[in-house]
Amino acid sequence: MNLGLMVAPRMLFILALSTAVIFLPAGSWRFWQGWATLAAFYLPALLAFFYLLRYDRALVERRMRSREPLKEQKLLIRLTLLVFLGAALLPGFDRRFGWSHRLFGDVPAWVTLISLALIIGGYLFVFWVLKVNSFAGRTITVDPGQTVVSTGPYAWVRHPMYFGSVVLWTFISLALGSWVALPAFALIIPFFAIRLLSEEKFLRANLPGYTTYCARTRYHLIPFIW
Repeated sequence: MNLGLMVAPRMLFILALSTAVIFLPAGSWRFWQGWATLAAFYLPALLAFFYLLRYDRALVERRMRSREPLKEQKLLIRLTLLVFLGAALLPGFDRRFGWSHRLFGDVPAWVTLISLALIIGGYLFVFWVLKVNSFAGRTITVDPGQTVVSTGPYAWVRHPMYFGSVVLWTFISLALGSWVALPAFALIIPFFAIRLLSEEKFLRANLPGYTTYCARTRYHLIPFIW
């Protein structure tokens, strides 16, 4: 089956689900932050997909794998999805009931615009990671021929894709004009931390040279912090 035709239904489903999660709680389609966030979220992903489909089909195939071989990761992913779904519903309800407006005042348009730029920046950073590391799959595995990557963003932190994802997810709340949803989105960060520590344990045991790389690259997720 054509690889593009295999991925397209998934992308359309996620787009439809995201649209529902944003606009149904808001009770209105007149939510410009919602449309802007969808565009900032999906247009870079769509462009990256077409690029990788042409220049690195093997990576696209790896990114399609969703079955985690590690049991603890399966549970962690389920919990992360529940937390993210709950967080993603809050901005729409906030829009409908005006919680942020009453408690803190409206999120300024310039904050929303900066947040949209950071979402796009997070995607571009993740794309850079995928360009540098063709083995950056969705699941924690070691494929035949895989080697340690220590160049580009991997010279800064051990898990640069998670760093880009943290930036992307954290600023969705403000992009959607919600102060009150920000702590809920921030809860996703500990799940990234737990996942990457488990991933490091697996890679130390199964990927030659990874222990040496960890000794050379100090920071796990955020440069100069952790």
